[in-house]
Amino acid sequence: MELNPLFSNIFAPPVLFFLIGVIAVFTKSDLEIPAPLPKLFSLYLLLAIGFKGGIEIQESGILNNQVLLTLGAAILMSLIIPLIGFFVLRIKFNVFNSAAIAAAYGSISAVTFISAESFLTSQGYQFDGYMVGALALMESPAIIVGLLLVKFAAPKDRPNSRKLHFRSILHESFLNGSVFLLLGSLVIGFLTSSFGTEAAIEKMKPFTHSLFYGAECFFLLDMGIVAAQRLPSLKKAGSFLIGFAIFMPIFNAFMGVLVARFLSLDSGNALLFVVLCASASYLAVPAAMRMTVPEARSSYYISTTLGLTFPFNIVLGIPLYMSLVNKIIP
Repeated sequence: MELNPLFSNIFAPPVLFFLIGVIAVFTKSDLEIPAPLPKLFSLYLLLAIGFKGGIEIQESGILNNQVLLTLGAAILMSLIIPLIGFFVLRIKFNVFNSAAIAAAYGSISAVTFISAESFLTSQGYQFDGYMVGALALMESPAIIVGLLLVKFAAPKDRPNSRKLHFRSILHESFLNGSVFLLLGSLVIGFLTSSFGTEAAIEKMKPFTHSLFYGAECFFLLDMGIVAAQRLPSLKKAGSFLIGFAIFMPIFNAFMGVLVARFLSLDSGNALLFVVLCASASYLAVPAAMRMTVPEARSSYYISTTLGLTFPFNIVLGIPLYMSLVNKIIP
């Protein structure tokens, strides 16, 4: 692995703010972010990245073969990854925990994707905004797969549980707040670019461009605090799940690189595709699973994705995946 990308990633402001949050917890500092602000900044990041992505999709051409193939491959990966994860997890866990954890790892982390974009920018790589479309499309399929696994693999006489209907599965998958906002912002960006004026897009730029990097740093500061607070829960998860939280993303990244090579993606777009495959959801999937699969232990799928996989990807994973991309994709 090349050292320069690794060190440049570690010393990038967003990663350093993340590490400051982690250190604050370990040193028992009283640093905390008031509860409404992290949610606000999370929604802001989703809105901004969705709006910019919608504009880029319109400019790239929604019917462009490369765009359609990439988006189709993204959906396919979000269906395959949770199935692989489920069968691996069934070695140690019951159907409910296996399905919930697998869905989390089949879905994506928007903040990891944003960090990968920042990394590419710092390294001088070009990438296309239509990859945000892949981000938006990969969130829901994994949730659907997870809930269907519970529906068909779980015991038929589930006590004290909510019966899953196809309508409720779709509702939890597509109308989750973060998914809905990202998709909505994507559509608004596309429509504004298609039928609006250049002046309207320019008025949005201070909000969606200039403020973005600072908001990302602030949000990652909070994520560092939350991730460090989740680390003690990993002791209850056991060594098998801890190993899964590290090696599953690496395995998914390797699959993502092979697909990216097949699609003939350039290095920048390939890294974003790989990061989407390797990241794990700690927002949308936990919210859906907590509502529909109460039998699954939330400490498993939240502590692993947020306490281990997210920090690993942010600090080490992104430069590791970039090295893998550069070695496999000519």
